[in-house]
Amino acid sequence: MQVIDSLKVKEKLYFEKLDNGMPILIIPKKGMRKKYMIWGTNYGSNDNVFVVPGEEKETKVPNGVAHFLEHKMFEQENGTNSLDVLTALGVEANAYTTNDHTAYLFECTNNFYEAMDELMDYVQNPYFTDENVEKEKGIIGQEIMMYDDYPDWKVYLNAMQAMYHNNPIKIDIVGTIESISKIDKEILYKCYNTFYNPSNMIMVVCGDFEPEKLLEEIKKRLKDTKANGKIKRMYPEEPESIVKEKIEQTLEVSKPMYTIGIKDKPINNRGDNSDQIIKKDIALQILLELLVGKSSKLYRKLYDEGIIYGGIGFSHEFSKTYDHILISGQADDPEKVYSMVKSEIENFKQNGINENDFNRIKKKLYGEYIEEYNDVSDIARMFLSDYMKGINSFEYLEKIENIDVEYLTLVLNDVFKKDKMVISIVKN
Repeated sequence: MQVIDSLKVKEKLYFEKLDNGMPILIIPKKGMRKKYMIWGTNYGSNDNVFVVPGEEKETKVPNGVAHFLEHKMFEQENGTNSLDVLTALGVEANAYTTNDHTAYLFECTNNFYEAMDELMDYVQNPYFTDENVEKEKGIIGQEIMMYDDYPDWKVYLNAMQAMYHNNPIKIDIVGTIESISKIDKEILYKCYNTFYNPSNMIMVVCGDFEPEKLLEEIKKRLKDTKANGKIKRMYPEEPESIVKEKIEQTLEVSKPMYTIGIKDKPINNRGDNSDQIIKKDIALQILLELLVGKSSKLYRKLYDEGIIYGGIGFSHEFSKTYDHILISGQADDPEKVYSMVKSEIENFKQNGINENDFNRIKKKLYGEYIEEYNDVSDIARMFLSDYMKGINSFEYLEKIENIDVEYLTLVLNDVFKKDKMVISIVKN
């Protein structure tokens, strides 16, 4: 196994790529009682058009298949549900689907190997029938209707639709009642056999383990499946422009909610290497703290004048095919918040970034990176998500030292552009 050291956090990453093409990442935490395992596939809701390895014809599937497949994976041929089996072992188990990956996971203090048996069994042995697929349509249909009335989700999704013309990130991960009605067991098996091949998957385990022993136990439980070659994924061409600056929707909310979005060019269009990806992500995290974080001048002004309620959430979301910044919260007048955010961005551009503020936020962010290594679930999920983007999570601790005000200013001018900004509002 390859061993990668991080002297910053005194942690080791044990890495091995198996003959079937699957990478296994083990981060041992001596003395830690909790253990965490996550098994992900590089397959999310955006992957609706693809060419199966060995075929020439393009396959197009309905929206929502990745999420539907995740739901169905727990049901077993013997009539049991693997989630119930894991719960009975005293294990916290779950699964999730994002725009670009699906993951199955559990956390425990005891019964780790029994839980690993179950997880590795159900992920490798899907069971779909006409009857259980039809039954699931009703369950997911209820979930779709619930999300339609969920303001936090609608304000986010509307921001995606304001920013993106064609990118499938603008489509709800769960699909629509109409799109899931077209899903059958043949579609599920085709997507499973294409995307759940070991060469398209990654496993991350964190806890008090002997890495070599754990690796052997994992290998024992893996089916003898050959790598199936590269999957050709087809994504629609996405213009750099936004669709519209403002989307407003009426739902039952106590106070109006807003999400401000800033669209950027994705990794595939920029051609960045891992160093550039990490440096830019760090710079954007620092800039967002300086702009709307709790210690920022703008946040204090908005709060003191009673314009906002509670905190302001912010994030940089990106993959190889999309890239954007989100700023969200609640306010009586979301458009005033939007106007003040735009003014503060221009103020930063004209007057520069305060060196003392920059150094303070940089230290704060570094501390947060270090803190992530205290929790096995944070570590495992971070390594899985970063690996999918072509990043080694340890590199964040190395690269943050190379960020300076000059680089921050370059990113500020390159990303924070008025013509790439949108606002989504949900109000009563």
